[in-house]
This record gives sequence, C-alpha cells and structure tokens, in this order.
Amino acid sequence: MADGTIDLTIVTPERAVVHEEVDELQIPGAEGYFGVLLGHAPLFSELKVGEVAYRKADRWFFLVVAWGFVEVQPNHVRLLAETAERAHEIDIDRAMRAKQRAEERITRGGEDVDYGRALVALERAVIRIQVARKAEHAVNA
Repeated sequence: MADGTIDLTIVTPERAVVHEEVDELQIPGAEGYFGVLLGHAPLFSELKVGEVAYRKADRWFFLVVAWGFVEVQPNHVRLLAETAERAHEIDIDRAMRAKQRAEERITRGGEDVDYGRALVALERAVIRIQVARKAEHAVNA
C-alpha cells in the first residue's frame, strides 16, 4: 500500500471487481451516502443500491453496487456486494429497457405487481444509467 492511500477492494460472489489504492471514496450505506478518507474511524455498514465513486489523484471512477456490506478501517475499505459493475461495463440500452419495464409495472399497478420489487428495479436502472453516463462524459471530456 502506498503511503497516504486507502486499499480498496470490491468483490461479489462471482468476481473481484476492484483492488486499487485510492485517495477518497463515496459509498451508498444503509443510512445514506458517506465519504471515506485515509484515517477514517472503523465502520461496518450494509450497502444499499447505489453508486460507489472513488478518486485516484485527480481522476474519479464510478461503479454501481447493490446490497451487501462494507467494512471501513483507517487504511482499507472492503465492499462485499451482491452485484457490482464498473461504469464501462454497463449496457445503457439494457438499463433503459429495464427502467421502462419497471415504470410500466408501477404505472399499470394491480394485485399482481410487487411494488417494492418494481421500485428497486427502477432505482437500480436509474443509477446504472447515471453511472454509465458519467463514464461517457469523462471519456468525451
């Protein structure tokens, strides 16, 4: 580990997604987003569906995570997520279709619609679209 950096690891049951030295993170915890800098107090939290952003020098990187846990120590952070995707891995067209399907289920309503599940699907699709677009703008900037 380099002096002054945080050892970041993000894994899912299927794969290791990130193992990098970073300067700063923003994480979607169960009680809302929180930031992490070197020397952060130890913390353990559930993850919600959301965006993880981390900075290396002057460049930001983005991922989408869904559910799991995060452990924060003064010089390392471990995210154990059910799912995680780097911004460049996201298929925007697929995410747009998922968003449309979720919106249609919510609008249609009825007894056969699981509103909680539809709302989570909508939230996840919207976050995936936002993160993918951030990556596009970073490349085109």
